[in-house]
Amino acid sequence: SDLAGQKAMAEGEAVTLISSDGQEFQVDVKVAQMSETIKNLIEDAGIENPIPLPNVTGKILTKVVEYSTHHVENPEPAVEDKKEEKKSDISGWDSKFCEVDQATLFELILAANYLDIKQLLDLTCKTVANMIKGKTPEEIRKTFNIKNDFTPEEEEQVRKENQWAEDKQ
Repeated sequence: SDLAGQKAMAEGEAVTLISSDGQEFQVDVKVAQMSETIKNLIEDAGIENPIPLPNVTGKILTKVVEYSTHHVENPEPAVEDKKEEKKSDISGWDSKFCEVDQATLFELILAANYLDIKQLLDLTCKTVANMIKGKTPEEIRKTFNIKNDFTPEEEEQVRKENQWAEDKQ
């Protein structure tokens, strides 16, 4: 069956993915295999039968397929210097891709995690990190619509305990 998987890749075949809400997606095998989860399913079961993805909605799967297709067609040059990779800057296409509402962004993080697409998980998490960077706790709460449930006393305690972090900035 491993041979079947290799054959499928060579012939540019398609696999059918089914989202949690029943939408069917015909996806190039190479694109589908950006997901380690799907890659393993294809290796186990081949591509004859549709692959159900119970944790991913059609709306999010559309975005995941768009992302994977773009990155299969435009592979990133290998990063030699690991320090370069850590930077928080995000390339043009990826940056535009992440211009979505927060609910979608968080669903993309969950989908990338479930589907095991490391590049997409890194990108979406980096996007959230950039939204937080340099903001006060109050600004972060406003950004993500988080209710502050600390009493003033608890908040003062947390500030005291984390003074070292603020001193570094």
